[in-house]
Amino acid sequence: MQGKASPAAKIFLMTIIFILYAPIFYLVFYSFNSGGSMSGFEGFTLDWYRELLGDTRLLIIVLNTLVIALLSALFATMIGTFGAIGIHALKRSKNSILGLNSVLIVSPDVIIGASFLILFTIAGIRLGFYSVLLSHIAFSIPIVVLMVLPKLAEMNPSLIDAAKDLGASRWHVFTKVIFPYITPGIFAGFFMALTYSLDDFAVTFFVTGNGFSTLSVEIYSMARQGISLHINALSTILFLFTILLVGIYYVISQRSGLKLGGFRR
Repeated sequence: MQGKASPAAKIFLMTIIFILYAPIFYLVFYSFNSGGSMSGFEGFTLDWYRELLGDTRLLIIVLNTLVIALLSALFATMIGTFGAIGIHALKRSKNSILGLNSVLIVSPDVIIGASFLILFTIAGIRLGFYSVLLSHIAFSIPIVVLMVLPKLAEMNPSLIDAAKDLGASRWHVFTKVIFPYITPGIFAGFFMALTYSLDDFAVTFFVTGNGFSTLSVEIYSMARQGISLHINALSTILFLFTILLVGIYYVISQRSGLKLGGFRR
């Protein structure tokens, strides 16, 4: 029987939640301030959101961010799924490969970003859309692998043996047996990769060239120029969209039996 949390534990948890979320709600609250600053709330307004939606350049950056996130999540999901199947089928060196996969997740973003910058410079790849896309695909693949592997581990090997005994080819075994079983893990990996791409700043900052930007880099650039409620409005929209993605992932993870908690870098 699980014991109830002590009052001290509840107070500690509530304190941590407050520390983490209070600045975010403060930011959201002042995105509706008609005063134009965060020094005092003068009245409710949606002017900052209207101006934000009327900024063509910023809308292009939003589109760039969404395209990068969707494409990187799609390619990372395909590569990561087949990678997870390959790792699961290994008899030797499985733990070593999983260890290398985990190292990529826990490695500092600054190191990963600098490594990609050096790689693209040596390879002669111009910094911009493609450099950002390749980088996001690369750091999202290990996440997908870790989302798909638990579903593969849960699958009864006798299902595959039975399909083979009935004359199914390798392609039919994959499409009719393996793929339907691991679909929840694939969707969870896709949404996790999508969230990571939207949220990433450090790696993107290293590999973004002139004339191309994403929301995270743009928000950083705007913040360096001074406090503006445009930042609040833009950050609020991004925060709500991220919550939506996390909520979808949570529903999928609950239905598939995957643990929510992720492997946050």
